[in-house]
Amino acid sequence: MKATAIAHPLQGLIKYHGLKNARLRIPFHDSISVCIDALHTTTTVEATKLKKDLVIINGKKAVGTDLERVEIVLNKLKNMTDYSGHFKVVSQNSITNGKGLGFSASGFAALATAACAALDFDIDYISLSELVRLGAGSATRSLAGSFAIWYANKNGKSYAEQIVKPETVNLGMVIAPIPSSVRTDEAHSEVLSSPLFKARLKYVAKIIGTMENAIKTGDIATMGKLAEEDSLSLHATTMTGKAHMVLWEPETVLIIKEVQKMRREGILAWYSIDTGPSVFVNTFTEYVEKVADRLRRLSLSSIITSKVGGKPFLTSKHLF
Repeated sequence: MKATAIAHPLQGLIKYHGLKNARLRIPFHDSISVCIDALHTTTTVEATKLKKDLVIINGKKAVGTDLERVEIVLNKLKNMTDYSGHFKVVSQNSITNGKGLGFSASGFAALATAACAALDFDIDYISLSELVRLGAGSATRSLAGSFAIWYANKNGKSYAEQIVKPETVNLGMVIAPIPSSVRTDEAHSEVLSSPLFKARLKYVAKIIGTMENAIKTGDIATMGKLAEEDSLSLHATTMTGKAHMVLWEPETVLIIKEVQKMRREGILAWYSIDTGPSVFVNTFTEYVEKVADRLRRLSLSSIITSKVGGKPFLTSKHLF
């Protein structure tokens, strides 16, 4: 049987950094994100009689670490369903020119959703969330959709749940994709060596409830401000790890300066940067086009505007 799922990538608002258990991808602390409606991953999965799994991502056959991460999820699913065959997987992101846009999250959320449907496996939501987490921790939040909180440990489980429905908060996002060759896993694995890491854990514990409350009340200004401050905290921690990883590119700093300038001019906008150089600018919907125009004037290509995205869904439009 063949099935296709579409899932949205995400922006971390209170971002996770570092894994307490790297094998099971369990984080040190809770985190919060928002899905991006304008971007998506489409993944088609077919249960086949192939001699081994075949995985194609963005037109290229997956090998090495990329294939291993996919097979961790597929093998776990095989064990859960007693399925002894193999899968053909074809996955395509809506854009491929930016790093730090949350596509690993949408990729694994779409993969597990489609694979369960291909096997006609009626899996409960928390088990599905824990399944996608094995591929990418943030996939739990893409699976939840909209604004979501990923629990590091809730009653012995690590999964995500939606905070509010997508249409509840009128958040506008402007996205500037910026390419990079750095792998996100590298940043997560070495961040523990930063002298700032313990301070970050305390900081996140203090603000996670404030961010959740801002989302529930639709307080976009507080959401934007906290996400900006959290971005600085995350990257300060990354830069002070043993590898001294600087994930920003010159365009990243250019956008930061422009957002600060816009605020001085009365355009309410706040930047947010996940583990990579790409930049999200959070704002009120009435400022979205102004913000996008200002970024385009910086000679930045592929500026994207978006509203809040929802949960993964199945479609009959297969990739093969």
